[in-house]
Amino acid sequence: MKNYLSICALAVLAAFTSCQPKTEKVVLPEKPNIIFLFADDQCHNTINALGNKEVITPNLDKMVAEGVTFTNAYNMGSWSGAVCLASRTMMNSGKSVWQAKNYFSKKSAPAKTWGQRMQEQGYETYMTGKWHVHTPSKQSFNHVVHERPGMPSDFWDHATMVQNFKDLKAGKYKSYLEFMPQGYNRPLSVDDHSWSPTDSTMGGFWKGGQHWSEVLRDDAIQFIDAASKKDNPFFMYLAFNAPHDPRQAPQEYQDMYNVDDISVPASFQALYPDCEKIGNGPALRDAMLAPFPRTELAAKVHTKEYYASITHLDAQIGKIMEALKKSGKADNTYIIYSADHGLAVGNHGLFGKQNMYDHSMRMPFIVLGPKLPKNTKVNADIYLQDAMATALDLAGFKNDGSVFFNSVVPLLTGETKESVYPAIYGCYLDLQRMIRKDGYKLIVYPEANTIKLFDLNSDPLEINNIADAKPEMVKTMFAELVELQKEYHDHLDLTQVFQF
Repeated sequence: MKNYLSICALAVLAAFTSCQPKTEKVVLPEKPNIIFLFADDQCHNTINALGNKEVITPNLDKMVAEGVTFTNAYNMGSWSGAVCLASRTMMNSGKSVWQAKNYFSKKSAPAKTWGQRMQEQGYETYMTGKWHVHTPSKQSFNHVVHERPGMPSDFWDHATMVQNFKDLKAGKYKSYLEFMPQGYNRPLSVDDHSWSPTDSTMGGFWKGGQHWSEVLRDDAIQFIDAASKKDNPFFMYLAFNAPHDPRQAPQEYQDMYNVDDISVPASFQALYPDCEKIGNGPALRDAMLAPFPRTELAAKVHTKEYYASITHLDAQIGKIMEALKKSGKADNTYIIYSADHGLAVGNHGLFGKQNMYDHSMRMPFIVLGPKLPKNTKVNADIYLQDAMATALDLAGFKNDGSVFFNSVVPLLTGETKESVYPAIYGCYLDLQRMIRKDGYKLIVYPEANTIKLFDLNSDPLEINNIADAKPEMVKTMFAELVELQKEYHDHLDLTQVFQF
């Protein structure tokens, strides 16, 4: 009788089990095409579909609707005032920030670049636009067209500016205002028309006769047309210079915005405390774009031009996406869209990206392609540079530890919802450090002997410093930051300044 009952129980259990819905693992296609669309200086909150109703981005809105948006993507930081240089070096080497510095300065062994690794996976590789990495682009990609510098050189000549600052320190000038070129220290009033974002005679993005964003669009479409006639997989690295300054865009895009309709940032300040001790004083090039102290007018004018540049960029992206659909390759192509970092543009009285606030460290990160969910948001913390690891994963590369960053494919497919990073680390020179964990952010300024703590859930704009109210949390997060420094080979000793 017992055996009979046991057999019946097993039969019932088997029947019950067979009726349960099975969760099948999403199987992505092998060797898909991959397009990486890369903006410059685009903050995470500059897409209409993600909540900013003042900016016009119909094509990026479509990408949000058709793909997966990572709402917490971060750049790890920079050893240089040119944050884009550090960001792109990490992106293309797969090294964390201080390892990437050694790679950039050639103090460590050469690393295989993103493009080289894609070629090893059987991909035809293509690059056009901004490079800003010391390894020559032609060593990384099969095809390179219109490689661009960090920013248009005819608008701002680096060597001249460096010499001017040396002369300033030597006493030749009383103020940096004496040698600022057009486009800087503006606007001084509503009647300040010293520079126009639509004046093509200023060069900048119009150097060569056609706006660089449009040149990149044409390059991309030409390659997609050629690729449509081939069967081999391709990888495209399309790096726009926009919306980096000079924020130039044709008149029709400027006309889409009215300065009076632009909001003043909620975190606006006329002057950030200890701005020089955190590397954001008047000697910082980005900071010199607007007057000191900051004005609400300057914040609004620069934001208007920033938005116009993004809308113009958005239009070019739309044409690239349209060309992809016409090519017949869209059904087997993944698109990753992001930017090298964000930008302050008046938030907290800052104008560049050389700080640890979300407006400068956090950027859009959207992925769309076959078998991925649509109109989906993922809140897990990631690094921007995970884009490289993700593309390599989609291409079939198995990370052997040579790439520091991690693929977001498990997050895309729903295999996991948790970040692989216990905390997000950030740095700028030896002047700023940051840790973001469990909805809180700790910012440390060793030169200014200052610590800031923000509750990102109740205060996402990072306005209210609660460090004094939560000393135990400050102590705990500081200790965790010190441990991250060790893990990431950061030799700045914060414990010499801050002792708990």
